[in-house]
Amino acid sequence: MKVDILAFGAHPDDVELGCGGTIALSIAQGKTVAIVDLTQGELSTRGDIQTRKNEAKKASDILKIYNRENLKLQDGFFENNVKNQLILIEKIREYQPNIVLCNSRKDRHIDHGKANQLVNDSCFLSGLNKIDTFDQNGKNQLSWRPNIVLEYIQWNEVKPDIVVDITGYLDQKIEAVKAYKSQLFDSNNTEKNTPISSENFLNSVTYRAQNLGRLIGTEAGEGFTSKQLLAVNELDSLII
Repeated sequence: MKVDILAFGAHPDDVELGCGGTIALSIAQGKTVAIVDLTQGELSTRGDIQTRKNEAKKASDILKIYNRENLKLQDGFFENNVKNQLILIEKIREYQPNIVLCNSRKDRHIDHGKANQLVNDSCFLSGLNKIDTFDQNGKNQLSWRPNIVLEYIQWNEVKPDIVVDITGYLDQKIEAVKAYKSQLFDSNNTEKNTPISSENFLNSVTYRAQNLGRLIGTEAGEGFTSKQLLAVNELDSLII
């Protein structure tokens, strides 16, 4: 089950909104990507669990995700505690990713910041040999620590530490985002409006990517922050 990139999201749609373009680009480059949603988004004002599940499947197909699963932690109330850390450690050791993508460290939705801390802590703990976890066959898992954890930008405006050029993949990202029809702008949806169901929010996904692209001299980009120091082994890696 080893993958190159493992993307965590507090809710189904977080990953697509935050880093769908980077995922599409990475898969086109031959990398394998898996998504782990922490909750089913059961407290969402619009839609329901089954609807979100169907939408996540559609979005995954659009992005050509290798595998996707849902940990079914309690939406709105999950905590960064030992129980949940061990659940995530099992997944990190199962997928053995080189790169982990996760929610923003501070955002409008309280789950985003909690997910960020839970993922960052679990990635560190996953590298400790004396923490025992077991696979589905009861076999002891090997310790594994990803090389880097990158935090995608969500509702809040955040200055990124790095911007990925997603030129040529913005349309695929938007198509995956629009798979979540229950959550985003739909003129035919009569459910109660939410901050992310406005047409303005949907448009912002595009114009934020275009603006980040403008800042780096390309057509579109996605920004990430990191609690780790970012490094390259040749200066040309900094040139697009």
